[in-house]
Amino acid sequence: MKILVLTEKPSVAKEIARVLGCNQKQKHHFEGAKYVVTWALGHLVTLAEPDDYDPKFKTWNLEDLPIIPGKMKLKVMKETSQQFRAIEHLSRRGDLSELVIATDAGREGELVARWIMELIRWKKPFKRLWISSQTDQAIREGFAQLKPGTDYNRLYQAAVCRSEADWLIGLNVTRALTSKFGASLSAGRVQTPTLAMMINREAEIRDFLSVDYWLIEAELGSFRAQWRDPKTGDSRIFDRERADALKAKLQGQSGRIVQVNKTEKQIPHPLAYDLTELQRDANRKFGFSAKQTSNVLQRLYEQYKLVTYPRTDSRYLTSDMVPTLLGRLKGATIGPYAALAAPFIRKPLTITKRIVDDSKVSDHHAIIPTGEAISLATLSADERRLYDLILRRFLALFSGPCRYDETKLTIEIAGEKLYASGKVVKQAGWKDVYGATDFTDPDREDNESEEDTGQLLPQASEKDAVTARNVRQVSRQTKPPSRHNEASLLSQMEKFGLGTPATRADIIEKLVSSDTIERQGSLLIPTGKGTQLIELASEELRSPELTARWEQELERISKGKGSMEAFLSGIRKKAAELVDEVKRSSAAYKPHNLTGSKCPDCGEFLQEVKGKRGRYLVCSSRECSYKREADGQLTNHRCPQCHKKMEIHTGKAGKYFQCRPCNVIEKIDGESKGGSRKATAKVNRQLIEQFSDSAGVGNSLADKLLAALQQRKED
Repeated sequence: MKILVLTEKPSVAKEIARVLGCNQKQKHHFEGAKYVVTWALGHLVTLAEPDDYDPKFKTWNLEDLPIIPGKMKLKVMKETSQQFRAIEHLSRRGDLSELVIATDAGREGELVARWIMELIRWKKPFKRLWISSQTDQAIREGFAQLKPGTDYNRLYQAAVCRSEADWLIGLNVTRALTSKFGASLSAGRVQTPTLAMMINREAEIRDFLSVDYWLIEAELGSFRAQWRDPKTGDSRIFDRERADALKAKLQGQSGRIVQVNKTEKQIPHPLAYDLTELQRDANRKFGFSAKQTSNVLQRLYEQYKLVTYPRTDSRYLTSDMVPTLLGRLKGATIGPYAALAAPFIRKPLTITKRIVDDSKVSDHHAIIPTGEAISLATLSADERRLYDLILRRFLALFSGPCRYDETKLTIEIAGEKLYASGKVVKQAGWKDVYGATDFTDPDREDNESEEDTGQLLPQASEKDAVTARNVRQVSRQTKPPSRHNEASLLSQMEKFGLGTPATRADIIEKLVSSDTIERQGSLLIPTGKGTQLIELASEELRSPELTARWEQELERISKGKGSMEAFLSGIRKKAAELVDEVKRSSAAYKPHNLTGSKCPDCGEFLQEVKGKRGRYLVCSSRECSYKREADGQLTNHRCPQCHKKMEIHTGKAGKYFQCRPCNVIEKIDGESKGGSRKATAKVNRQLIEQFSDSAGVGNSLADKLLAALQQRKED
């Protein structure tokens, strides 16, 4: 008898089949003496659509809502039905005695397999492969220690609850808003409170009133000091006259140092990465979107087997991993990392609670290298960047803290007190891994300060004399909260428990694709549509607290502490309440993207919408199907700054490329003469052909070609 192995992706199936010795490649599976390995393509099975329950639901009508089936049905996804039928056919083979679930070791991976098993009516025994890396060794060890499939029933229940909750809330509220207000308005259990947080931040920025203030700084020989209010300790002065008076009072005056405080401080090494922290770091350092980080990380995990399971929410390792850590370090001794890793290999590793803590690891430990050897040249630029982050963070775990002396001086001049501080590194510690000289703690977000603490202070003692030789009055303004980028938005989503590390990137992308937010450079900006959507959505659905409570309950269900039935009962009730609230709403929606052009078919105003190939003009009437391309179609020409596809526009001087996120503009060669970029390239090829038969090669050909091109340019 053989064992059927079900993976989530063909690439994973191929690797597992190789390790298990399944050398017979078939169209839909691999087969060997003991195992038959097949694969899903992500989700092959999904929840049925409303019209699968009743054909009338094909049309969106407000009076038909809410749609709340008594029992949710499953259906095979049409796009991947062929692979599902192949798995179904395999399951009926008489020589298969059991099944091993080898989908991703997480909530969604469990759902992928269990729904397939439900529709193929798998009744035989099944087990679970639960591994945190895709190395050969991890696969072999995992198959040697397969878990009973029933051990993960509660995880499956939590996954079902998540899926049905998203269907019941998202589908009903989206249909209600769209039907009520005559516009495509998408809402959801996680995306709506995430959007609301961004809208609230925009309101804070809009309502913020900037106020002028001044700082008084004095040069005292080789260092600077800053005045502070003796009552509040605040260095900001909001009264210009007071600032002027202080500057005049201090200028040229002598004083003395009245207090010297010198303390040794340290910054411990940063924690290992979980997915959210890695996405934040990659966004801050490289400008990666959360989705881009997820995709690159998945390749490092599956294709190259260089890192452990990516979709983790833990930043700690487990005690059973300690014997493997030295081997992982030795695997890092390649290329530029050899010198960095060498000191750790020569002595016992220092293992602390900041590295290993079983109580802080649930399904998967932190993201670390697997120790697999690889030539870095085989990785793309983005893959190398992300691997570099993970590897350096791993090396930092075993480094000592960064130690430095912080000296603070209190100076008294003309009855006023000024303060100076400086830091001197005593031991770089983990900072050596990064070659960094700053003193910020990567696990903190409040590292900004008005006071410059990076200066070097001289040896100083109390009663030393000083003179304020140059007193400056620095003008500043209070700043509003900054707009969200992906790093800060991920932090807020994590803080309020919105989504999971595996889903947050997709939520951001969904908001972008639904035109409720847009990317402007590195920032995420709500659109007019997003602003109106939040005004129309239920206040309760906008609240992150409600979604956070749902996420907490899903976690409790996965651990056997919550009730699946009670959770779904509450979701059904809430879906009905949210729909009823939309029905009773007296609000109005005005499309934010109306243009001044009218539809040639019905006379209604046209709306500008985004499509896969650029922007389109569509009729604002739902009964009219008029649509045409707008100026600004996407091309294959890439932005030199962000490398995304650029749009083509027509201006007074001709056509030009524009990158909408970066606002980079490039003129198209030859357009001012009525030509095009393609025409210019064609002429260049003709010139090459013209001189290709000339006598001589090499420099003579290049010279002739250059002269011809120069002549054409002058003409």
